[in-house]
Amino acid sequence: MNDDPATVGAIAAGFRRLKVVDRVAESATITSFHLEPVDVGGWRDFEPGQFLVFRLPGDGTEGGVVRNYSVSSSPLRPGRYRITVKREPAPERAGGAGLGSGHFHDRVAIGDEILAEGPRGAFTLDRTSPRPVVLLAGGVGLTPLVSMLHALATETDRTVHFIHACDNGDLHALGDEVEAVARSRPGIHAHFCYRQPTERDLARKRHRGTGLVTRELLQSLLPLDDYDVYLCGPTPFMKGVFGILRGLGIARERIKYEFFGPASLLEEDAAAPVILPAAAVPEAPSVSTDGITDAAAVEFRRSGIQASWTDKAPSLLDFAESQGLTPEFSCRAGICSTCKTRLLSGEVEYFEEPLDPPAEGEVLICCSRPKGPVVLDL
Repeated sequence: MNDDPATVGAIAAGFRRLKVVDRVAESATITSFHLEPVDVGGWRDFEPGQFLVFRLPGDGTEGGVVRNYSVSSSPLRPGRYRITVKREPAPERAGGAGLGSGHFHDRVAIGDEILAEGPRGAFTLDRTSPRPVVLLAGGVGLTPLVSMLHALATETDRTVHFIHACDNGDLHALGDEVEAVARSRPGIHAHFCYRQPTERDLARKRHRGTGLVTRELLQSLLPLDDYDVYLCGPTPFMKGVFGILRGLGIARERIKYEFFGPASLLEEDAAAPVILPAAAVPEAPSVSTDGITDAAAVEFRRSGIQASWTDKAPSLLDFAESQGLTPEFSCRAGICSTCKTRLLSGEVEYFEEPLDPPAEGEVLICCSRPKGPVVLDL
């Protein structure tokens, strides 16, 4: 690892060096990387479900690129992180992979050092709940759920149903590990669903379902109970399964999910945009909040939208999306500053400390909430 200004700046901002001590092919497209801190005292505990933030070379991108990968290892074995990375295609790069996954798969070798920050993230296992648990994953979305599975198997006697949907056995990662954990004590059940099983899969009979995850499949696997559900996977999978779970009567507050997209896509009754009449939209570049009487009103000045803040919204970004807006974002965790927005009036509080604090008069809407009436330049 060199000491160029970008590297020195990244370390000063909270990144640290992790050394790759092993890499393991988990399927035809997924590889795990085992990482240990280079410096004494570099270990940071993590909650099952959290992710690490990596600063990677960006093929000429100034400062490199930032990517997040969930920790897939057990939180009960400190000293080593494991991330499990799928090689993702990049349509804009003919025949190539995404900048993050391509870097890990094509360039990272045992002995290399990587800059990482965190762990971060609020998608964590509630270790105090006594309820049975459903861990429901699509594709490589299983990674944070495998970490949760290890904690549940070791720390509790809660009933656990681990349900993993993927294309077929060739692309199925960490299946042997999940089955081994399921055998470690009574009350843990592993179920696999293959969308397009191969002839080998059909002969092996490892999977319980074929095709998509359906209401009928979940009803056949899950006894009636009051579950805590943890959900992670690609957008179409998340949207479909979320609707099925709600249709089965599982309360919204019992469903936690990791979703790097507009959360409103999952919600069945996301609030409709509140559009102010044209006459009510200020034409002058005023930043006064005199017209906002609600103690927690949020105004999106350029869009002419004003609505009352609700604590059901995780962040100002989620709230903006629920009002029909599409702000730019990437990490949704205060890392990349893509969502940086001018704060015309009011104050916010950060529930996740920004990696690079914005300048005065700017706010990262992905990791903040209003402290009172606010006006945003959106």
